[in-house]
Amino acid sequence: MSMNAIGIAGSGLDVNRQWLNAISDNIANMNTATATSGPAFQARYVVAQAGAGTSGVFVKSTALGDSAGIIKYDPSNPLADAEGNVRMPDIDLGSQMGQLIMAQRAYEANAKVVTDAQATYEAAIAIGKSN
Repeated sequence: MSMNAIGIAGSGLDVNRQWLNAISDNIANMNTATATSGPAFQARYVVAQAGAGTSGVFVKSTALGDSAGIIKYDPSNPLADAEGNVRMPDIDLGSQMGQLIMAQRAYEANAKVVTDAQATYEAAIAIGKSN
């Protein structure tokens, strides 16, 4: 295992944490209605990029979904216009759940690398001390 394994996996943990935060924010706001005169909640999508050489990965940017959203008929909503319509985010729960599973598994894999690298380094130190 490379001596930089913890740093590389740590950068993956950070990206995956930000990805999970974006997904949870999207899911939490997928039913957020706004007036048709304003923009819909815009889903957030994390854009990751590999670092130079073996420096891991980092969040390059955050892309936003379409502010046009979807017009939905909901006359009981206090934000409804004269025709009874509101603007809803264009967020697909199935897609977000798939993203959630991938982000969670990637986070777990990076956490395992950190744990395994730590155990390997500790074993190497113990061998060095015994000589």
